[in-house]
Amino acid sequence: YHKLKKTVKELGLATVCEEARCPNIGECWGGREGTATATIMVMGDTCTRACRFCAVKTSNTPPPLDPLEPEKVSTAIAKWGLDYVVLTSVDRDDLPDHGANHFAETIRGLKSKKDEILVECLTGDFAGDDDCIKIVATSGLDVYAHNVETVDRLQRKVRDRRANYKQSLHVLKKAKEFQPNLVTKTSIMLGVGETDDEVRQTMKDLRAIGVDVVTFGQYLRPSKRHLKVHEFVTPEKFKQWEEEGNEMGFAYVASGPLVRSSY
Repeated sequence: YHKLKKTVKELGLATVCEEARCPNIGECWGGREGTATATIMVMGDTCTRACRFCAVKTSNTPPPLDPLEPEKVSTAIAKWGLDYVVLTSVDRDDLPDHGANHFAETIRGLKSKKDEILVECLTGDFAGDDDCIKIVATSGLDVYAHNVETVDRLQRKVRDRRANYKQSLHVLKKAKEFQPNLVTKTSIMLGVGETDDEVRQTMKDLRAIGVDVVTFGQYLRPSKRHLKVHEFVTPEKFKQWEEEGNEMGFAYVASGPLVRSSY
């Protein structure tokens, strides 16, 4: 834990583990050598969107990208000796390519330093731009993740107005089309007002476009300024979604109150 925290601070990196106040940081950062993992947030710590569930800072004019960041990230991963790393980012609607090329450069840098490392990328929706999706999907990563976050009906309540359900499904579908051997992954927050039938329909929609992995976690309110928790979902209900997901044919389902999309 302290080794990772020290390296993150020294290299000026942002991690979603810290920025989003993840409840699992001790477990993930405290793993044994080769089993510890972290989710590094590239393209800065300020997002151009303002989803009502998220603790990350927001601004319409975030600072410019750090051109040295891909090299910094590669150096950090080499120091840590990780076998699996997750890269995510803030949304950068202020950039013509939404940061897709920066993402791809970081992935290629990681693979050039440690070819055997498994790289998962949790991306934004790139405003549904196919060229941007293709740049990341064909950059050498192993797992392409993009979160639908919640059921169709609650999208406007939970997410920024520029995000929507169909657009997120499009991202996941196109990533698989551009690179068929990719594992595709998404995450659903529970406890924001969804019904069982809506969750079930979301799972069916995901399987229809070939999504391989789905995670379910409890929404926890980061502050009083954020969306209220509608319900604390029972462990039995999380177990139910895990079982139903397996029956539907997902390759892997992680479902539990503290599960997060990068878990």
